Amino acid sequence: MKSRNTILLPTAEKIMVEFGNNLKLARRRRRLSAEQVAERADIARSTLWQVEKGSPSVAMGIYMKVIFVLGLEKDMLKVASDDTLGRKLQDAQLTVKERAPKKK
Repeated sequence: MKSRNTILLPTAEKIMVEFGNNLKLARRRRRLSAEQVAERADIARSTLWQVEKGSPSVAMGIYMKVIFVLGLEKDMLKVASDDTLGRKLQDAQLTVKERAPKKK
């Protein structure tokens, strides 16, 4: 299978790296070995290594498997739960511009 090279903006890349590091720290706090987490998540050890590096080419489902093994699934529900900007836009009732028709 051909490997994908996912390019992210520098800010997003930093967030992914920090996220992966947070998962690694959570694993270590629980005193779980990488082999244990990989086995419980039904992924290869090398894939877990990519997750803990914050690789953007790893599927979101794989990240979720690791999160469930670590018991952090409730934390995922916090993402975008307090969408301040979205609520302000909704309150302002701004209309979304329609896309222009494709040129032939």
